[in-house]
Amino acid sequence: MKILSPSQVRALDQYTIENEPIKSIDLMERASSAFVKWFIKQFPDTEKCPIKVFCGPRNNGGDGLAIARLLNRKYYGVTVYVCQISSNQSPDFKKNLKRLPSRRGVPVIELRDGSELPTFEKKAILIDAIFGSGLSRPVTGYWATLLEYLNQQKNTKVAVDIPSGLFAEKPTTSTSILADYTLSFELPKLAFLLPENQDRVGKVFIQPIGLHPTFIRQEKTDKLLITKPMVASFFKKRAKFSHKGTFGHALLWMGSKGKIGAAVLATKACLRSGAGLTTVYAPECGYNILQISCPEAMTLMDKDTDFLTNIPDLTSYKAIGLGCGIGQTAATEKALFKLIQTATIPLVVDADALNLLAKAPEALSNLPANSILTPHPKEFERLFGKADNDFDRLVLLKKQATQLNCIIVLKGANTCIAMPNGNLYFNSTGNPGMAAGGSGDVLTGILTGLLAQGYSPKEAAILGVYLHGVAGDKAAEVSGQAALIAGDLVTYLGKAMLTLGC
Repeated sequence: MKILSPSQVRALDQYTIENEPIKSIDLMERASSAFVKWFIKQFPDTEKCPIKVFCGPRNNGGDGLAIARLLNRKYYGVTVYVCQISSNQSPDFKKNLKRLPSRRGVPVIELRDGSELPTFEKKAILIDAIFGSGLSRPVTGYWATLLEYLNQQKNTKVAVDIPSGLFAEKPTTSTSILADYTLSFELPKLAFLLPENQDRVGKVFIQPIGLHPTFIRQEKTDKLLITKPMVASFFKKRAKFSHKGTFGHALLWMGSKGKIGAAVLATKACLRSGAGLTTVYAPECGYNILQISCPEAMTLMDKDTDFLTNIPDLTSYKAIGLGCGIGQTAATEKALFKLIQTATIPLVVDADALNLLAKAPEALSNLPANSILTPHPKEFERLFGKADNDFDRLVLLKKQATQLNCIIVLKGANTCIAMPNGNLYFNSTGNPGMAAGGSGDVLTGILTGLLAQGYSPKEAAILGVYLHGVAGDKAAEVSGQAALIAGDLVTYLGKAMLTLGC
C-alpha cells in the first residue's frame, strides 16, 4: 500500500472526481458514510454517546458536517460547532451546512476568535474535523487555545482523516489534537507511522472510499506500507517433491557465555522459518545447551570455551546470520571482521555485531551488497548518529542504506525497512508485547532462514518482518501482550505462515 503526500492525495481526489466520474460533494458523502459506518461499530450506544462535531471552514469541516447529518439519522444526539477560522468556506462545506436537518435537532454553534470555550457532558464524544492534511503552518491564537482545551477534556476524541494541527510529512512542534482514534481515508499518512506522533493519532484506522485505482497504481512514491496482499504475492509454496536441500543451508554465528539463549532463539526461529538445514557456530560452552534445545540443528564449536574467536568455512552456506549474543571482546571483534571480509553472500547482521561495527564504522564498507542490518533505535544511533526527530531519522536511514548498498531494518512499532534504492517499507503487524528481550534474535533467525530458502534479500526482509509481527499478534491473542516472551514468537510463527496460505 502506497503512502502518498497530502498534495498527491489531493491530486488523487481530483483524478477520481474527473475519471470515475463523481461530483466532489458525492465523494465527500462517500467518505463521510465510511466514517459513520466505522464509528457506529466503535460506539454503538446511541443514547449514551452525545456527539460534538467541530468543523473548520474547508473540506475537512465539510466531512464533519456530513458526518453530523448521517449520525443524526442514526439517532445519535449531535451538536455541531462551526469554527469561523476564515470567511473562505469551501463550496462543499457550504453545501453540507445547508443539508443539516434543522427540524430534527442538530444545533449549530458558531465559534469565533474570542468565543467562550464550550462545555460537554462526561460521556460526550468529540469529533475533530477542524483542520485537514492541507494545513501549512502551526495553529496559533484562539484556535490553538481551543485545541489545547479540547485535549484537556477527558472525553474520547476522534479525528476525521488527520488530527487537527498535525503535519503529515514533517515534525509537529506546536499544538495538535491528541486523538484517541484517527479514521483516515484510503491510504495511510506518514505521520501516523512514527513514534513521535503516537499520542497525537491514537489508534489509527484506514477506510477505503473508492479513490481511483489507476492513479494509485501509477503514482510514484518511495514510501509503502507492508500489507498481506503484498507479502502473499511472493510467498513461496512448497512443491510436492521438495527435499531439505531445496530449502538451503543456513549458518548462525552466535552466542557467548551467559548469552547462549540468544543463539537458541535465533536457531529455533531459523528452523521454524523453513530452512532446510541449519548449523550453529558457537563457543564450546554452548554445545550441550544447543544440542538439547535445538536437536534439529547441527552445531560447530569454536576453539574458545566462552567466546567466538574464529569462523568456519563459509562456502557451503546459502545464508549467514550473525551477532546475537556474541559479546564485544577484542577476539570476537577480530573474528567478526574476518567473517565480513570473507563472506560473498548477503549477511544478516544484528545485536553485538552492530555494536562492534559502530566502534569501527570503516568496516561497514566491507559488508557484502544487500546485507540486512537489523538495529533497534539505540543501535542505529550508535551506528549512524543522532537525528533531531523521527522524520530526520528516516532521511538518515534512507541515506545510509543507499550509501552502504545494504538493507537496514530499523526495528520498532511500524518497523521501517530501507532498501538500497531508497524505498522505505513500513510494517503493519506486531504489538507492544514484542518489546521484550530476545525478539530481535528471533527476527534474525527468521531472516536468515528465508534467505537460505532462496528469497531475495528484499523479499526476506519484507516477509520476515511481516511474519515476525503476525506471530507476535497471534501470541498476544493467547497470552496477552504483557505476558508475551520472545519464545512465543517462534511458537506462533507457523500460525503466522498459515495466514498466507501455507
